[in-house]
Amino acid sequence: MVTRDTPWPDGTPCWVDLMAPDPRMAIDFYGALFAWAFADQGDETGNYLLASLGGRLVAGVGGMPPGQEDAPAAWTTYLATSDLGKTVAMVGDHGGQVMVPPTAVGPAGRLAVAADPTGAVFGLWQAGEHNGVGLANAAGSLNWNECLTRDYDRARDFYAAVFGHTFEDMSDEGFRYSTLKAGGKVVGGVGLLPDEVPADVPPHWAVYFAVSDTDATVARVTELGGELVREPWDSPYGRLAQVTDNQGAHFRVITATEAP
Repeated sequence: MVTRDTPWPDGTPCWVDLMAPDPRMAIDFYGALFAWAFADQGDETGNYLLASLGGRLVAGVGGMPPGQEDAPAAWTTYLATSDLGKTVAMVGDHGGQVMVPPTAVGPAGRLAVAADPTGAVFGLWQAGEHNGVGLANAAGSLNWNECLTRDYDRARDFYAAVFGHTFEDMSDEGFRYSTLKAGGKVVGGVGLLPDEVPADVPPHWAVYFAVSDTDATVARVTELGGELVREPWDSPYGRLAQVTDNQGAHFRVITATEAP
């Protein structure tokens, strides 16, 4: 379990939020699945919801932005930056696309949304009063984030140039994957999408939540109206499964092991 009350280091996945057609359905689903409590941030934020677990922030939920009402529900990973303007400029300089320019979110901080040169969308967050997640690696909270792409080398080059990420290559035959490091610490991953992944699945940042029992969580997901995408499987880092929520947003769950 990790708790934090200060801004996350630059380049670290620091926040995740769900954009969904019906935030009330999201409250019902994730409240029942992870025991999250929700606080409405008011009309001035579009009634954005902050989700917490044990009094610590774990995620956000919002409605679909204007003009994107028909877009699919999706989780977004935000990478921390202490200088949003500089980072946004670097995104453009290195082949990325800025989709939402730097925007102030009251005293909470400033955000932008971008896509890397391979098409994977991510957010950027410069902390003000809101640092990002206050709890991670505990059941019901964020556990891992990874960029899955069809151009592995270009993605690595981009994140190294923009965020100064370094990598530990874990590739094997038929499997290309590296952990991302910020300040020498592992903070996420980047991997090549396998050939068997359908062509209509875009490059994306995958979000993992820790759970105490993967199989029981999968059963609960389906009870709540979600779907199983990939049957649970065992890995050196815990038992995993890929699912969708009751509005089709993809995420993964993992039963953490004692290994770091």
